[in-house]
This record gives sequence, structure tokens and C-alpha cells, in this order.
Amino acid sequence: MTLLYACVAPHASEAIEQLATPTTSNKFQKTRDGLRRIAKEVGRANPETIVIATPHNLRLWKKIGIITAENSTGTLRTSPRSKAYVSLGVRCDVDFANKLLLRSTLRNLPVVGANYGTNEGISSDVPMDWGTLVPLWFMMRRCRNKPKVVIVTPSREIPLSKNFEFGRIIADQAEAERSKRIVFVASADQAHAHRKNGPYGFSKRAEEYDSFVLNAIRENQIGRIMGLKADFVESAKPDSLWQMAMLAGVADRIRLQAELISYEAPTYFGMICASFRRTP
Repeated sequence: MTLLYACVAPHASEAIEQLATPTTSNKFQKTRDGLRRIAKEVGRANPETIVIATPHNLRLWKKIGIITAENSTGTLRTSPRSKAYVSLGVRCDVDFANKLLLRSTLRNLPVVGANYGTNEGISSDVPMDWGTLVPLWFMMRRCRNKPKVVIVTPSREIPLSKNFEFGRIIADQAEAERSKRIVFVASADQAHAHRKNGPYGFSKRAEEYDSFVLNAIRENQIGRIMGLKADFVESAKPDSLWQMAMLAGVADRIRLQAELISYEAPTYFGMICASFRRTP
């Protein structure tokens, strides 16, 4: 067995203690503790490859992106003028990414491979977005051996079922990699319309959306999200649905047991930490 663990991991920068201000640090403590628990689980799985689906890397119109660069590095600050920052660099699993690209193409999915800088070598280095950096900041330090990373980006313009099918392909390719231990991460913040003074305004559907996802996780039925209506999702303003659709696809292929670790919405968006452990 190769895909050993999956999770839903938030990516709020304030979850990283070095980036939290005195006024925001306590607000994000549940999520910070939840990410630490997830990181411990990832460390226990001891993966050689972490596949992470992020909504904040390349936004490719009607295309699912698979990063094929050899490296990814990034720096994250609380604000452009802030002196507080964290940096992270990882090696990418180019072999797995190319196999994923080929398998997806053969199944007629709208995928594209994306490199950056140079074709190979140290300058083949795609900028790391915060949706990738924040979860990996917690996970990489808990792994005994530094795993390589595969960054994938969902598409909101294609049917949700295509992102789900891509998740199934991730699972299929992982199961074909008999010599690798693999973890899948859905980097996801939930509804973004919890506060009137937030950038997306207030909608009562934000709480309804988060409650729906929480119940789906509690009942180990993540696939229920595939039935959510587009207008409901649009009102709630999540950035989680498409990555979680990939997770649902993984769970459709590999039996996973969900555990809700934490939930909080201290500002205008909700954050869920959840584990999905492989079961016999």
C-alpha cells in the first residue's frame, strides 16, 4: 500500500506562530494545534512524496495544473512591510508528476503540466504559494526524511466531477507506485463570508456550508460535497470545494477513515483540520 494518509489542512498565515500578531495569535490557536496534529500524523506515515492540492498557485483557465518543476521555494510575510517572515524550499517529485500528467491525459482530463524558469536544474523553481507553504511548514519538520512534493491546482471552471476524477487518478497512480509512501493534502480554507466587514461580505450560507462539510467529515462521507449546488457554493465563498473534491476522489478509490480534529472561524473565513487514515 502506498497512499497511507490524507488530510484537509487550512492555510491561514496566522496559523504559523512566527507570523501571528499579539492580537491574532490566540484566535488561530485551535487551527495551529490542529495543523501540528496533522503534521505528527504525516511524520508517522513517513512519506517519500506529498501530493498537495492548493487553490493559490497557478490559476489555469479550465485546466487542472500539475507542477513539473524540480523545485519550489517561497517566502511568506504577514504584510508587505512586515519584518516577520518564514521561508521554505522543497524538491519536487518530477517523476510522479509526469506520470500523473500522462495518466490524466490518457483519461481525457483537462490537465496541463507547468514548469517555471528553466526546464531542469536549480532554476527550475516554481514560486511557492501560501496554500502550499503553510501546511508544508508544519509537515516537513515532522518528517524523518525530507519528502519530495507534487503541487497540483484544481480548476473551478470545469465540472466538479473532473476534479473528483483527478483525485481518483492520484489514488490510482499512488497505488501503482509500490515502492513509494505517499500522502495527499487538500489545502483548504472553508467559507469566506462569515463577517460583514470581511472582503466578501456576509452570507448565512457561509455557516451552512461549513456545517455541511463538518457533518460530512464526522460521518466519513466526504463525497457528499459533490452534490452541493453552484449557487449555494457561490454565496458561501469557499476556496475548499475543489481540493476536497480531489480528496473525495482519492477516498472513492482507497478506504479512508475521517477524523475531525478542529474547526474555527475567528475572522471572515472558516478553517477545518481533518485526518483521513487508510484502513484495511
